[in-house]
Amino acid sequence: MFVDRLLATLVHLRHGTTHDVLACWFGMDRSTITRAISEVRPLLAERGCTISPDLRLRTLAEVVNHLGATGKTGIIDGTEIRVRRPATGRKDRDKYISGKTKQNAVKTMVVADDEGRVLFCSPTRPGSCADITHARQSGLVKLLAGGPAVEILADAGYQGLGAQTGGRVVTPRTASPRRTRRTGTRRCTSGSARRTPHDTSGPSTASPT
Repeated sequence: MFVDRLLATLVHLRHGTTHDVLACWFGMDRSTITRAISEVRPLLAERGCTISPDLRLRTLAEVVNHLGATGKTGIIDGTEIRVRRPATGRKDRDKYISGKTKQNAVKTMVVADDEGRVLFCSPTRPGSCADITHARQSGLVKLLAGGPAVEILADAGYQGLGAQTGGRVVTPRTASPRRTRRTGTRRCTSGSARRTPHDTSGPSTASPT
């Protein structure tokens, strides 16, 4: 069936599954899988679904060089995956508690291009690891500071990497605290709002002598 041939091709392109494994999954001969992929890929390319057969980005350094060579904008973000609480007695047990979700989790840093294609997924870190710390430990700061001129968009969790990478990491501007204008009047509080015997703002109730 064409649906099986299409699905086998998509699994191969997305996960790099070998033809032998696909043949076992779909109950076909290896030659049938090979022929199906060679026939379906041109059909996908005609509809704009292309993939570079020689593009294999295995390290973060290769991702940075790829972004610099293609002139594409990168996007980084941290994602958390909830896990079971580590066994009692493990020394780093508390490090898996995420400060954001207050649950046990592991965190990974994902790098994508401006078209939404995932280029890199870092090794996991305990959930308590901050996004900016994860980026530094992965070597991203050193690669950007001494690498090609690229632009990488990030959220406020990576605030401060822009200065460390020569402006290559772009984060939202921090909101400045709202300044209150002085009107020259004293702020009224619950204590000052109460009338005292010395308050002369109201009508006098003293009897004439």
